[in-house]
Amino acid sequence: MAEQKRAASGTQDRTKRAPSAKDTAGGRKQTLNQSAMLGSIADAIVIKDESLFFLSHPDGSVPMSGTHGFGLYYHDCRFLDGYEMQIADTKLDLLVASAAKGYRCVIELTNPEIKLRDGTNVPKETIGITFERIIDDARLTLRDVVTLHNCGQTAVDLPITISVQSHFDALFAVRAMRTKPIGKLHQPIWKGDVLETAYDGKDGVRRVLTARFDPSPATKDCNSAHLNIKLEPRERQQVRVALAVSETAAATASKTTTTEPGPDVGDIARRLCASADEWMREHATVTSDNQLLDREIDRSLRDLRMLRSKLDGHEYFAAGVPWFVTLFGRDSIIASLQTLAFETGMAEQTLRLLARYQGTKVDDWRDEAPGKIMHEIRVGEMAHLNEIPQTPYYGSIDATPLFLILLARQCAWTGDLALFNDLRDNAERALSWMAKCGGKKELAGYLAYESKSDMGLGNQGWKDSGDAIVNADGSLAEQPIALAEVQGYMYMAKREIAELFRRAGDGDRADALCREADELRARFNRDFWMEDKGIYALALQCGGKPADVAASNAGQVLWSGIADADKAARTAERLMQDDMFSGWGVRTLSTQAARYNPIGYHLGTVWPHDNSLIAAGFRRYGREDASCRILTGMLEATVHFHNERLPEVFAGFSADDYGVPVHYPNACHPQAWAAGSLPYLLDTCLGLQADAFARRLTIARSMLPGFTTWLELKRLRVGKANVDLCFRRVGTGVSVEVTRLDGELDVRVERTTATSSPKAAGT
Repeated sequence: MAEQKRAASGTQDRTKRAPSAKDTAGGRKQTLNQSAMLGSIADAIVIKDESLFFLSHPDGSVPMSGTHGFGLYYHDCRFLDGYEMQIADTKLDLLVASAAKGYRCVIELTNPEIKLRDGTNVPKETIGITFERIIDDARLTLRDVVTLHNCGQTAVDLPITISVQSHFDALFAVRAMRTKPIGKLHQPIWKGDVLETAYDGKDGVRRVLTARFDPSPATKDCNSAHLNIKLEPRERQQVRVALAVSETAAATASKTTTTEPGPDVGDIARRLCASADEWMREHATVTSDNQLLDREIDRSLRDLRMLRSKLDGHEYFAAGVPWFVTLFGRDSIIASLQTLAFETGMAEQTLRLLARYQGTKVDDWRDEAPGKIMHEIRVGEMAHLNEIPQTPYYGSIDATPLFLILLARQCAWTGDLALFNDLRDNAERALSWMAKCGGKKELAGYLAYESKSDMGLGNQGWKDSGDAIVNADGSLAEQPIALAEVQGYMYMAKREIAELFRRAGDGDRADALCREADELRARFNRDFWMEDKGIYALALQCGGKPADVAASNAGQVLWSGIADADKAARTAERLMQDDMFSGWGVRTLSTQAARYNPIGYHLGTVWPHDNSLIAAGFRRYGREDASCRILTGMLEATVHFHNERLPEVFAGFSADDYGVPVHYPNACHPQAWAAGSLPYLLDTCLGLQADAFARRLTIARSMLPGFTTWLELKRLRVGKANVDLCFRRVGTGVSVEVTRLDGELDVRVERTTATSSPKAAGT
């Protein structure tokens, strides 16, 4: 099916795309930022299994009306956009909801006071209603087992209505790109106890949602099943609903309905639980005297498993639910980078997959160029019809150097050149693209972007919303734009990939890359430094003029190692001042900037992944105290989010203002590089540096944050060796003990440092 979709997307005439989408399309976060009409999904209950995912209100419902992002999604299509259960036309009261396992949620409801049709009353809190909900990609089904429990002393006859609604909105339409369906939506029809709704897309794909009810409905109407459940005192009964999605060629429409009951929910749960446990056994584990830290590392790794998706036989981390459940070059790479100390296999699969889609030609519609690493790929109806350029789309200035960095780091952790040898041609093409992508005139030698696609991203760094790159006076920067952190990525990519060329026997190529990197570093520190502001400029723009605001990008400059030591020290100091550091993390933009907005997508919010890279940059230049402060702030923030899960982004209000982090209404959760942030922050604090080629693990200036006195890291894999480590606070330092070692590994411990960071909440 994936091959069929790609073929379809490549054969359509681009003139057929919808011109009305021109001003709102193509942007990942740009489009989302413009979709202010969407209601908040901050409290959404999210479950996902590979490509199938579902968002609901905490009470388990999906509104039957209004503009919202809840529903059941598959292949960039919302198959279900309304799903409600009522008793006697009365909405139920929520007690608790949990989706900690990722693929399963449990919701407990009860009744308000209900007046039945015969005039009798059911007192409030008489009926317990438990939803056990599980999502199963293997059968493309969402299953609900609803247990009704009469806690009262008299029998009740409950009229229950379950309503299901499907419009098959394209995901981009949900984000306010389109208001009408492209293809033909059929009226729902009943086939026995199965309600079927079908949509014939203009791409030749029939999409169907079937809803199967057990017990059989007493009556049925257009999109609702009506059941009568009689409960004796203390009695329990179950109602089962199975919602199945399917995609077939339109010619096979008569074969789409599935009426089989399918496996038991318990059997599905056991299979998915076993899969999750196996995933966790493949990763390094953390145990400490701080239960919150332990829970959050476990939560992060389980969220990453939840975001695991497949394309062309390779697994990768999908960027985030709900808007970005697909392969994103930048996001998938960074999430893999963040978790190399815990597991390296996902990095290899991600690299191989991205190499397969590496640009081969000049295509302005997709912002494609030879050697460029893709930004985003979509597989829905709009992609098939070429109404959007994400087939794939290449409008990312940073995915290509990040691809090289991940390749080098993955090899350093595995000690194996096999992947580099397999992808060496891809690495050469990536380097060639970087050499040719340099800006013109004043931006010569820098990676600079200027969007050519009329439906592409205006800004092509990680801050890719249309208003993200600004000047001190509040005006938008003018293209072409060379972002500060991207030049650092290029520097790091050349330095680190050079080592692989050297190990592969090509010393001349390695020396040339190192010279290019050194020349870039000298130019960068001259052109991007703002002496009067004590920080690197956000970017250089048309004419070489700096975008002269204090922004978090400068922290990622430190991560790359391109900064001069004196400038790095001043940058770190600047980023930890009150206008930049909120108490939870470093803001994307200073509160003193003219464009600062605490809920602007990239204009003052706090991003966990950004802070994880900034913290690593602080540590690189000796600011361990600031690294620990960021780890503490992020850990404290988790307890205020549902399931203690860091979202994609949260608002930039100061911790002193409210004492809790403020939700960003449409943030993805879970989100891959947010899930990877705490593992990477811990990796940074522990000072893990792998050189598996030399069979060596260096633990450099290890720190324990103030909220823990000991920590055990088990099943850490470096090359073919496997090691357990114990870190313990001793006086003003940290001791490191090897408690188990399988294989040959030289563990070297450099100077260690204790920290006086404040204790985290919940310890």
